[in-house]
Amino acid sequence: MAGATGSTFTFLAGALAGLGGGVLSGLFGVGGGIVLIPLLALLLGLNQHQAQGVTLAALLLPNSLPAVLHFRSRGIPIHWPLVGAIVVAFLPGVWAGAKVANRIPEGPLRIGFVCFLLLLALRTFLQKRPAVSAVELPPMAPPWAPGLIIGLVGGCCAGLLGIGGGVVMIPMLVLWLKLPQHEAQLVSIAVLLPPVGLPGVLVYAKSQPAFPWLILIGLALGFQLGAFGGARIATRIAGPRLQRIFAGVMVALAAMLLLR
Repeated sequence: MAGATGSTFTFLAGALAGLGGGVLSGLFGVGGGIVLIPLLALLLGLNQHQAQGVTLAALLLPNSLPAVLHFRSRGIPIHWPLVGAIVVAFLPGVWAGAKVANRIPEGPLRIGFVCFLLLLALRTFLQKRPAVSAVELPPMAPPWAPGLIIGLVGGCCAGLLGIGGGVVMIPMLVLWLKLPQHEAQLVSIAVLLPPVGLPGVLVYAKSQPAFPWLILIGLALGFQLGAFGGARIATRIAGPRLQRIFAGVMVALAAMLLLR
């Protein structure tokens, strides 16, 4: 009976963490790892390597599909050639990042993750929105070639930190390719439709053999529900306000990990 109770708690805790990660994924267009990793550490006591590996594995499923469909239903365009270029470069990047992560001790890896969140929050808060032109030009499809660099950088960060890569790719899409915030978010979550994190998951699974499958199942189910709800909220919030909320969430998550 005690074992069944423990398994139920583990499953529900994973589902709760997945729900929170899914909401932030749909809301901010990120993969969800930035919130899943702190929640898995706090609720279930996973170490940094375990939490990162489970998070990448949970993102192998097409969890972002509900959010993609909702963004499209609101008329937000998706740039498929750019998405394809990012996916191609993401795969070797996530493998390389995971290799590096599993050679770093747990303590320094967690501190590095916290520093990443704080730097991300600062950059997002200080970012200035580009001035709106008085003459409205017709929308143009962004070039796909920069997506190779964006995907490689996003993949390396995903493997190294266990995140979906959106927290790195979205700023690059906005600042470099001048995509509107919501379009950049849609590109980011569309990249996660195929199992782009698989090379990184294989590295983590080999290095962390005791893989918590029960947590992963709950995580995936909760993420599906949360991602759809987050996307519905995101399309009702203006881009600048969305960025300020995002920065505040990053600071809160960093504090959670430091106080663990």
